Amino acid sequence: MYLRTEKAPFDSMQEECGVFGVYSQENRNVAHTVYYGLYALQHRGQESGGIAVAYADKISYYKGMGLVADVFAGGNLESLPEGDIAIGHVRYSTTGASQLLNAQPVVFTGKCGKMAVAHNGNLTNTKSLRDSLIAQNAVFQTSIDSEVIAVLINSLSEGDIITGVKRACAKFKGSYALVIMTCDKLIAVRDPFGIRPLCIGMKDDDVVVASETCALDAVGANFLRDVKPGEIVVVDSDGLHSYFMDNLPKKASMCIFEYVYFARHDSVLDGYSVYEARKMAGKLLAKYYPVKADLVSGVPDSGNVAARGFAEESGIPFVEALAKNRYVGRTFIQPDQRQRENSLNVKMNALRGNVRGKRVILIDDSIVRGTTMRKIVKMLRDAGAKEVHIRICSPIIKHPCHLGIDIQTYSQLIGAYKDENQICESLGADSVRYLSIEQLLSTCEGAHIGFCLGCFNGQYPYPLEGYEADKNKLE
Repeated sequence: MYLRTEKAPFDSMQEECGVFGVYSQENRNVAHTVYYGLYALQHRGQESGGIAVAYADKISYYKGMGLVADVFAGGNLESLPEGDIAIGHVRYSTTGASQLLNAQPVVFTGKCGKMAVAHNGNLTNTKSLRDSLIAQNAVFQTSIDSEVIAVLINSLSEGDIITGVKRACAKFKGSYALVIMTCDKLIAVRDPFGIRPLCIGMKDDDVVVASETCALDAVGANFLRDVKPGEIVVVDSDGLHSYFMDNLPKKASMCIFEYVYFARHDSVLDGYSVYEARKMAGKLLAKYYPVKADLVSGVPDSGNVAARGFAEESGIPFVEALAKNRYVGRTFIQPDQRQRENSLNVKMNALRGNVRGKRVILIDDSIVRGTTMRKIVKMLRDAGAKEVHIRICSPIIKHPCHLGIDIQTYSQLIGAYKDENQICESLGADSVRYLSIEQLLSTCEGAHIGFCLGCFNGQYPYPLEGYEADKNKLE
């Protein structure tokens, strides 16, 4: 099902991509706008980045491995021409190996002329689609599902990009938030369940699309609205047009981990603040799972907002227990486990003066394998903490995900074979408590969308195939 090279098991939830696009009413340095948009989305992927620009019936692009600032340093950004349409992408690989060949956007020439595609998500039927296209003499240069998306759109287009998108989307299974560019159109697409976020903004007369509202803010664009599940938004010289896919599901199922972890806390997704959701999670942890302690702290950065909510609700002071090196990216971004563990050693350090002799409550968004949390607990104890109590802003992750999060086997999940007490013992903590599914859902009541909870309860918008053998082997 997944076309990728094997990697060591992950210790944290992995989200793979951020997408950005702009349609300008004038010919200008649109690549610069995309650059700043991608910079704001860097948290969604740090393996590679790329920008494609449409100009004079041509598309020019540049892609590279690493952070956005590094990829486009040394004149690489300035090498891109002025134009009126541009799209960009930051990537963490879930489908396809971590290498330059698989960086996005995917750019090629087809029935619709020049075309570029950037994709956030993961198709579950990539192999069958790819095999079918190869049988029709299609040739693939990469191992990513995003190229399958681009080739299928082209093959079904009959020379009209909108026709191609509509027909291709009817064949896709899985999660996808797309930005697609031709020489005269910018297209934004969100899958029928709305699993990955996508929004639209305006800056003067320019139209901007992005994975999160924080990227709109970064370029000075005003939020217009979210792309709706199953919607195809087309921007061209005649304005903005909206189309919908056929046979849409009755209920959308956005990945709830966008609120828990993936999205930046200053973003607003489907009408609700990520910050408010995380703060409410902390308040609920304090209300339902109290413990006597001297201080409450968050695992930086995603646990900090919830930790402040816990502190407000409990009256226990919020005190930083961990110092973070701001020049080290998210631990999960490293492509293999050894690199992630090494980066953790330089990423965080315990504040000895704050924790020595203290009972510490530590708030985090989730626990996947448990390796990182185990090291943090030891770090705090080595710094003199008397007790370490862990509170988690989500339920126990019991099932893998195949919809854009890189936890693909049960064997990667500590929660697949341990309960709370066993997890607590494994981590070396004094107590561990998680939010329930109902409590987590209540933190997101302000969102105008339903949620996918498959990693907690095994119920997915699309069938989960190929993992039962792994679970049985584990048991």
